[in-house]
Amino acid sequence: MKKLFLSFIFLFSMSFLFGQSQTKTDEIYTYKTPDRDGTGKVYMGREISQVMNFMGMSWLERSTRPQEENTELAIKNLPIDKKSVVADIGAGSGYYTFRIAKKVPEGKVYAVEIQDPAIKYLEDRSKELGFDNVVTIKGTEKSPMLPENSIDLAIMVDVYHELEYPHEVLQNIKKSLKPEGKLLLIEYRGEDPKVAIKRLHKMTVEQVTKELSANGFTLVQNGQFMKIQHFLVFEKE
Repeated sequence: MKKLFLSFIFLFSMSFLFGQSQTKTDEIYTYKTPDRDGTGKVYMGREISQVMNFMGMSWLERSTRPQEENTELAIKNLPIDKKSVVADIGAGSGYYTFRIAKKVPEGKVYAVEIQDPAIKYLEDRSKELGFDNVVTIKGTEKSPMLPENSIDLAIMVDVYHELEYPHEVLQNIKKSLKPEGKLLLIEYRGEDPKVAIKRLHKMTVEQVTKELSANGFTLVQNGQFMKIQHFLVFEKE
């Protein structure tokens, strides 16, 4: 009887602790009826958008992208050198991945994706282009699965607003950055109604800074040299 009673107390305690843990996790996010293109999941007042499927790859590789988004200027302004280790999180078709790979011949680019078709495409394209400094990584919704203390620059190009678990991803990115490592977010300007992108796929500097600050990052560069996007560089506190 005594053993049965102790077992009951143990199970009750574990249940209580698990419940406390679940409650704490749930407090990070709230939920609502989804808006158009939204998930209904809300983080710090922002509804997280739906994810663009890899079937939309052709849009990433459109011939008009350099003119529309100043991609060459963005790459030129990346805080990297030839030996840098860069993580392209949500690499998609590798539009940025392979252009960055050219700039870090003695370094490395981790191309992180969670979609299997994208991983296969990135691997095949790396071989086709002959890049031996590009490494693909299968991430998860909560982590890019990067080596700790190894990254000079992590970038997310029009990706952050789609993260299902932004808090968890940011915490794992922070672990992967070197002491002087940086995180770059390129996001369509939510402040500008003339930017013809769906509302939930745009972000304001105020909202990005709010979310990143809450996760231990400090804004060190607010580059407004791109036509329709923010170029926001953060360092970990």
